[in-house]
Amino acid sequence: MTLTKRIIPCLDVKEGRVVKGIQFVQLRDAGDPVELARFYDQQGADELVFLDISASVEGRKTMVEVVKSVASELAIPFTVGGGINSLEDMKRILRAGADKVSLNTAAVLNPELISEGAGYFGTQCIVVAIDAKFDEEIGTWRVYTHGGRTATNRKVIDWAKEAAGLGAGEILLTSMDSDGEKNGFDLKLTKAVSEAVSIPVIASGGAGNASHFEDAFVNGKADAALAASIFHYKETSVHEVKSYLLERGVTVR
Repeated sequence: MTLTKRIIPCLDVKEGRVVKGIQFVQLRDAGDPVELARFYDQQGADELVFLDISASVEGRKTMVEVVKSVASELAIPFTVGGGINSLEDMKRILRAGADKVSLNTAAVLNPELISEGAGYFGTQCIVVAIDAKFDEEIGTWRVYTHGGRTATNRKVIDWAKEAAGLGAGEILLTSMDSDGEKNGFDLKLTKAVSEAVSIPVIASGGAGNASHFEDAFVNGKADAALAASIFHYKETSVHEVKSYLLERGVTVR
C-alpha cells in the first residue's frame, strides 16, 4: 500500500509574528500566524507546523495563547515546537490544541524526554526535529541546536536512529545548508535519514517550486515535505503543488 505524501506549510514564529529567513538568519516578516493558519487550512494543507523559533534561545515557553488561537482555526493536524523542555510543557501545548509536539534542542540535551513523551501521549504525538548541516571535518551531517546556533557532537544519522528507538513518531529534518535558498531539498540528506529509520521523515529546507516536492518524495524518499516562504509569499500554493504532483503520479491527499 502506497502511503499518501503530505504537504506541510510551516509557521516560524518570533515575537508573535510569522518570519522567514535564509539559512536561519536574515529574518523578515511574513504575517499573522492565525490568519496564515486559516488560509492554509482552506487551501488543503495536510498539516501545519508552528515553530516558536526563538523560544529555546530566549529560554522561555512557547506562546500558549497563540497556539490556542491557531488551533481554533484548524481542522488539520497541528504540530508545535519551540521551548518544550518537559512533560508538563508537552501537556500544556497539547491541551492548548496541538496534535503533536516537536522536540529539538530539549531532546538532544535530554533524550529521555522523547521516551517520556511517547510513553505518556503515544509515539504519534512526538516529532523530533533535527537541524542538520554538512560538516567537512567529520564527512557527514552534524546536529545543531538552539535554532541552528549551536553545533553538537552528534551525527545526524546516528541521532535520527536513536530518536526513533526512543519513541519518536516522526522526524522533521531541516537542512540548514538548503534552508531558504529555494534550490530544492537536500536529497542526499533526506534519503540517508529516510533509509536509516522506519518512521516517517518530513523533508524541510530549500523548497523553491513544485518539482522540488516531487524530488523530495521520489529521490529523497521523504514521507512529507515542508515549506514556508514559497507559500507565505504566494510564489506557489499548496493546491498548485498537489495538482503538479498528482499529474506526475505522486499520491497526495
